Amino acid sequence: MAQQQVNNSPFLKPFFLKLPMCSPSHIRQRRHTLPASEFRNLTPQDAISVFEIEREAFVSVSGECPLTLEEVLHFLGQCPELSLGWFEEGQLVAFIIGSGWDKERLSQDAMTTHVPESRTVHIHVLSVHRHCRQQGKGSVLLWRYLQNLRCLPGLRRALLICEEFLVPFYRKAGFKEKGPSAITVAQMSFTEMEYLLGGAVFERRNSGC
Repeated sequence: MAQQQVNNSPFLKPFFLKLPMCSPSHIRQRRHTLPASEFRNLTPQDAISVFEIEREAFVSVSGECPLTLEEVLHFLGQCPELSLGWFEEGQLVAFIIGSGWDKERLSQDAMTTHVPESRTVHIHVLSVHRHCRQQGKGSVLLWRYLQNLRCLPGLRRALLICEEFLVPFYRKAGFKEKGPSAITVAQMSFTEMEYLLGGAVFERRNSGC
């Protein structure tokens, strides 16, 4: 898209969602109508919630978001099957957004491009609600996401870029380094990592993120 360093990562540093005030009777009603925990593909209707989390997480660290609201809408409209959201009581608490890519390595164009029917998924961002951190949600969501990708015909691998201190987190999830990335964002440098979807399923672990 792990320890105190991961807490400082823009990839895993979401913001506090302002929930509406509810009466106790309304809360009791919601408990009967909304699942306690749900994983599903994101839709364009989720774009505002996604972007608010992303904006609060990234702007404070790098000064800009990896995806604009228009790009979030674009990817969720073009390839919702390459996204995954974790909802609790109807509220988005963590998400991953990906898109299709058709080259061996990621380039700057991969940041804004979706290539349909490709064999590679580019994972743009993974983010977790800050009040849900230190619970292993980042690693669990990534595990679920990779297993979902295995069910999509034709996909062979996933690529992502991350800062150097996040390499151990993704390595634990089964990714391998491909070397320095050609992509730069706000003068930040990244490592490109690859996950082969034909490999063994990695074990769920509590990474602390």
